[in-house]
Amino acid sequence: MRLSTRPILRRVALTGAALLAATAAVPQASAAAPDDRTAAGGGLSAVIRYTENGVPHILARDYAHLGFGTGWAQAADQVCVLADGFVTVSGERSRWFGADAAPDFSLSSATKNLSSDLYFKGVRESGTVEKLLATPAPAGPTEDLEELMRGWAAGYNAWLAQNKITDPACKGAGWVRPVTTVDVAARGFAVSVLGGQGRGIDGITAARPPGTAGSPTGPTALPQGADPAAAAEAAREFFDTGRYDMGSNAVAFAGSTTASGRGLLLGNPHYPWHGGRRFWQFQQTIPGELNVSGASLLGTAVVNIGFNEKVAWSHTVATGTPVNLHQLALDPADPTAYLVDGTPERMTRRTVTVSVAGGAPVTRTQWWTRYGPVVSDLGPGLPLPWTAQTAYALNDPNAANLRGSDTALAMGKARSVAGVQDALRRTQGLPWVNTVAADSAGGTLFTQTQVLPRITDELVARCSTPMGRATYPASGLAVLDGSRGDCAIGSDPDAVQPGVFGPGKAPTLRDAPYVENSNDSAWLANADRPLTGYERIWGNVATPRSPRTRGAVEDVSAMAAKGRLTVADLQKQQFANRVPAGDLAAADAAKACSALPGGTATASDGGAVDVSAACGVLASWDRTTDSTSRGALLFDRFWRKLTASTPAKDLWLVPFSAADPVRTPRTLDQAAPGIGRALADTVAELKAAGIALDAPLGEHQFVVRGGRKLPVGGGTEALGVWNKIEAPWNAAAGGYAEVAHGSSHIQAVGWDGGRCPVARTLLTYSQSSNPGSPYYADQTRLYSEERWVTARFCERDILTSPKLRVALVRERR
Repeated sequence: MRLSTRPILRRVALTGAALLAATAAVPQASAAAPDDRTAAGGGLSAVIRYTENGVPHILARDYAHLGFGTGWAQAADQVCVLADGFVTVSGERSRWFGADAAPDFSLSSATKNLSSDLYFKGVRESGTVEKLLATPAPAGPTEDLEELMRGWAAGYNAWLAQNKITDPACKGAGWVRPVTTVDVAARGFAVSVLGGQGRGIDGITAARPPGTAGSPTGPTALPQGADPAAAAEAAREFFDTGRYDMGSNAVAFAGSTTASGRGLLLGNPHYPWHGGRRFWQFQQTIPGELNVSGASLLGTAVVNIGFNEKVAWSHTVATGTPVNLHQLALDPADPTAYLVDGTPERMTRRTVTVSVAGGAPVTRTQWWTRYGPVVSDLGPGLPLPWTAQTAYALNDPNAANLRGSDTALAMGKARSVAGVQDALRRTQGLPWVNTVAADSAGGTLFTQTQVLPRITDELVARCSTPMGRATYPASGLAVLDGSRGDCAIGSDPDAVQPGVFGPGKAPTLRDAPYVENSNDSAWLANADRPLTGYERIWGNVATPRSPRTRGAVEDVSAMAAKGRLTVADLQKQQFANRVPAGDLAAADAAKACSALPGGTATASDGGAVDVSAACGVLASWDRTTDSTSRGALLFDRFWRKLTASTPAKDLWLVPFSAADPVRTPRTLDQAAPGIGRALADTVAELKAAGIALDAPLGEHQFVVRGGRKLPVGGGTEALGVWNKIEAPWNAAAGGYAEVAHGSSHIQAVGWDGGRCPVARTLLTYSQSSNPGSPYYADQTRLYSEERWVTARFCERDILTSPKLRVALVRERR
């Protein structure tokens, strides 16, 4: 039986009209400092209109009510993931899950719950977040953002109070609890320091003065005996954006390249498919004030990546190094005091006690300086021992930055790429990303306006320690002499907070025919208009680009040259699944394979392996990672092994040239000894697992949802595929079972002269983490089939959705 939608539409219209009338009649929220009284029964409410795939369109009268609707709707889809994150930022993971278990790495890089708790509980007990909330804008959050966060907490709490949790991940769990505004802000703080203190948590919580348990002994300078080249390589690996579980591609095309004369944007962020760093899709509307659609990171009250009537934007993880080290000269009489211009300063002791499930509480002390916390290492490859003479302090300016959501809010109100640039300039809240944007007038923008310590090349030349002279050129990690006052980081006059670069120093390119970034530096945002002249801390120049950057620049420059582009062209680019590494090397690898005597190669274990069948598979492979592609899996496994064991200088006959950075290096050296070994290892691996050399990729790169195996196209960082997909290899389980991270909230946006943007979106892992939700796998199936969702932005489109469901949500008094 067909049901008429008219009664539903009439109710929606009446509800919307009532809300609009109320909006006009009710004054704006009070400018007083926010508190949590509303969460106790102050009467917040919102209208949520759900359309296809469970996407909520939240309509509210002001920011507090909008936050309420956002918090409610997020909780409905992701309550367990959200609750887990609040346990993290409260420093209570050890209490509930045990000290030695590992967090999901969504809010820090801590390897164990105990180190995570020691850090985050220390943040809470020191009042760090409360102090940032109390800081007046623009250095601190705006009143609008405070109202949003206050409302978000109230909405989350109201959902908990009025609904039963059905997700088995936390059904009946004692760690699911109501939250406060400070909890929401603490989650934002954790996101802000993800690239800085959040990556150094293990080293911060493990740092011990000499003479105490677990501390190093003996003097050090570099540290003593350390190899500068090894330190440089360790720092390069630690800050290498290609090794993150975050990444992204984004491209904006100018009106000169499009069919409509208006801009186009394709955003393809690469983020984890599980845990608290997932995106969540929605629209926020305050009539006459804000109307923006897109996605937020879970626990965030704003649209982080999205579009409105006039402008669209996306972000990519930037190469700017968001921290620096200060090498401390310690007081000979006290290793917990350090000298600045000969005057001793005592470190601040931060003693933290963490409750542990099934065990005694653990108490540890952290040590803080004027520069930041003392840190014992930045990963296992870069030890920073605290001795009687020396210690190292980590400076992370994003630990004073709670403005990221204000930046997103301001961008959501922008009406052009100039407005996006102005929003970034006024708020300066982005901690570790670039911005790529396009607008309806045909403008484009690339900018690396992120919060970075004000480390100039001149300061480094004057104040670097021996370690810094090795690490800074390699990675942008400066190690400054903390004993000299004249080595203090200065401030730019246009900077919102002290000690960071002002936006005028950020690498920026406006109105180029295309601007693109795939997590390399700003240098080749447009290959015809390279960006240079920025300080090393922002990123490198004239160095080899990743396969993904090279492939992306080839693709988008060709698209721009072709012209007459539409949103459909963006959709084709997303799922082209071209393998740049395959185009460069597959044919030569096949020839090298065919040249092996007797079709046999020697594996790493010394055994002889018949690889002759692999030669033809490589030769006939279509150079894509479509799920139906035969040969993609073989080349993927071969290429990983070859590049892991053979330096780039030994692979290519034509070396890298800064004058031709997109096309070099190239021409695989067929005589490279690693080729035969990698082929033998790959063939042996696949045969042992019972996987045919020419098996379709999707048979062995897949996810399982509701007992159904969904093939997944796309490829890895090593292959350079735009549609990036990374999954742990488990041959015994069938190959790449269960995607770990990659393409996430994809949006292709343009304008055709009408009132509404033309937008297609896809949330690859779907809206909900609850296996019982109808929105647990629906978009994952679409992604598997390379199908898109038509975004509903304008009111008419929302109200005519055949899946329209309307909810008026409110607090119960």
